[in-house]
Amino acid sequence: MEQDIPRWLKLDPKSTVPPFEQIKQAILAAANTGKASVGTRLPPVRALAAHLGIAANTVARAYRELEQAGVVETRGRAGTVITAGGDDARRRVADAADGFAAVVHSAGLSESDAVAIVRAALRRA
Repeated sequence: MEQDIPRWLKLDPKSTVPPFEQIKQAILAAANTGKASVGTRLPPVRALAAHLGIAANTVARAYRELEQAGVVETRGRAGTVITAGGDDARRRVADAADGFAAVVHSAGLSESDAVAIVRAALRRA
């Protein structure tokens, strides 16, 4: 089963970002850059959890949130597949988010403050 886990799907144990969020970010980045194209099947929840050494519920939460965002689709026994990504608009937004995250980090803001700022900006747009 090891060979079924993409190399880009890993965790940074030193990161302050929760594991479910790291998984989400890795899948989004892979979808946006084309490392994982539309139709790519993601590892089963239990297999990925075992590979990463985390609880299956952590992986399930990441997949669930990605499904709610329309990035993946769970097809029962057929697994979870990437359904969106790689388009120019998403890539531009991901690039802007990376820049924003760097500014947030350098300014020492918390994640919750950064999210509040983004929500306010989206309401104004």
